[in-house]
Amino acid sequence: MTDLVTFGETALRLSPPRDSRLETVDTFDAWAAGAASSVAVAASRLGTDTTWTSKMADTPLGRRVVGELRSHGLTTAVTWTEGGDYRQGLTFYEGGETPRENVVIDDRHGTAIETVEPGDLPMERIQDAEAVFLSGETLALSETVVDTANAVLRASGGTSVLGMDYRPDLWDRDEARETLEAVFPAVDVLVVNDDDAGRVLKKQGKPREIAHAVASEYDFETVVITRGEHGALAWHDATIHEREAVETTGVDRTGQHDAFTGAFLGRRLAGESIGTALSHGVAAAALARTIPGPVPTISPDEVESTAADIGGSSPGAPSGGIR
Repeated sequence: MTDLVTFGETALRLSPPRDSRLETVDTFDAWAAGAASSVAVAASRLGTDTTWTSKMADTPLGRRVVGELRSHGLTTAVTWTEGGDYRQGLTFYEGGETPRENVVIDDRHGTAIETVEPGDLPMERIQDAEAVFLSGETLALSETVVDTANAVLRASGGTSVLGMDYRPDLWDRDEARETLEAVFPAVDVLVVNDDDAGRVLKKQGKPREIAHAVASEYDFETVVITRGEHGALAWHDATIHEREAVETTGVDRTGQHDAFTGAFLGRRLAGESIGTALSHGVAAAALARTIPGPVPTISPDEVESTAADIGGSSPGAPSGGIR
């Protein structure tokens, strides 16, 4: 039985080497870039039996993406389509240092996953998994994807988890909120960063207040709010659990949220408390900030060592995972 199944699109990200610009660069660094696959890589590298599933075009670029994910020991369950019918999605990303902002150019239309249906996915494995994770960025691609995502969430025999992963370059806030709210009834655990909770769900206030408000309005079992370099907190059983941030010298922040989610879910699936899972999530996110690219190439020893020094509070936190 698989512990965790994740479903979502993975693009091929092309980025200039550090400190270079898209308009002048001659060479690109390439990575597999998708919330569902990066969460899966993080969980798998930390010891969780994880499968990433998707629908891909059988092209050299598609095979390159899947090959990279498999190189991390991740199990993949991909439905391949003829390369002439569909294409591999691309993302061009230029990291910007203050006051220059990041530049993101998405070229993701005409991809195979836009037509994905439940029959394209390993539904038996999804039904048997202890947890299923979907990324919100995938829901932006087509109505067919939304319908299939709903079917996946409702078919889950374990805990259903949604990472909001809002991408303003893929859809606007109102469309995102409407679509997400339609799938929320099938979601047990929501993972969202504090900025997206404000921008998309229109929740204002301190992170504790936002977590309470989101959990109350949408009736989630658990709401996790990531705060980047300010740590994370979770609402669970009407209790707030918090973990402080780890000071790092940032190299690339694009993998931190997915690293957090993969580590958090892995610890919960292993039967650990919310507080322990938060510590491992914050540790994984901190480590991911020191690694170039969106794929969190973290190790269990690094995460354990970093998590041991993280402070925070978990009042009355019981043991027990999400099973």
